[in-house]
Amino acid sequence: MPSHGEKKSPGKLYIVGIGPGSQGQITGDATKAIRDSEVIIGNAAYLDQIAGLTSGKRVIRSSMGHEVERAREAVGLASRSRVAMVSGGDPGVYGMAGIVLEVVDNMGSSIPVEVIPGVTAATAAAALVGSPLSGDFAVVSLSDLLTPWEVIEHRLRAVVRAGMPLVLYNPRSRTRSANFGRAMKIVLDILPDSTPMALVRHAYREGEQVITLTAGEWETVEEQVDMHTVVIIGSEETRFWRNGNETRGIITPRGYHRKYVY
Repeated sequence: MPSHGEKKSPGKLYIVGIGPGSQGQITGDATKAIRDSEVIIGNAAYLDQIAGLTSGKRVIRSSMGHEVERAREAVGLASRSRVAMVSGGDPGVYGMAGIVLEVVDNMGSSIPVEVIPGVTAATAAAALVGSPLSGDFAVVSLSDLLTPWEVIEHRLRAVVRAGMPLVLYNPRSRTRSANFGRAMKIVLDILPDSTPMALVRHAYREGEQVITLTAGEWETVEEQVDMHTVVIIGSEETRFWRNGNETRGIITPRGYHRKYVY
């Protein structure tokens, strides 16, 4: 029982982005929120990545496909405890922030909520490649679980025609093995085969793999693309960049060459 004059710690809900998963990519605020929390809830794979921060806390493990139930449980627990809902990458980019805030709103809850940003897969993968996303770019998920394929196709064509580099999330799963190929055929209806492209698997995690190639070569790596892969496809201005005589990655010039001599 709290002594006279003390107040029980108020409940609070943190929605925490842990970045790609390596300790070096977790922000200071994310680490602080996790350490401040009494209960940690999230997808089991993400919880494994932050095991060093959860010792002595109540840890509730969930699995893919149970996002709504996870959100409801987190909101309920946060009425009396400090809770961290863990989300990979950034929680507001295909993460848990949206559904958790919807649940808070629908339940009429008044619990304090704080969204903690994280490094999203697009920028993590881009850093390993060079600088393919220097200016405007777009991110499209190829998962048609929540978004109809017709909508995804419309967005793909719009982005590529707009001249922006494109990042593909959720490119290929066991049950959606054809979507990546369908997307690449849409891209190549508009862009030349020589367009620089990169695959990044397990960015900043064990088993990291980076492959650079041209869009016309996509079929040579199709079997290596999975749900742990981020695909970056350049625009007409994107090119491979060199360090000395060695090709090191991909860059999309932002436009300085049109204004300055360097």
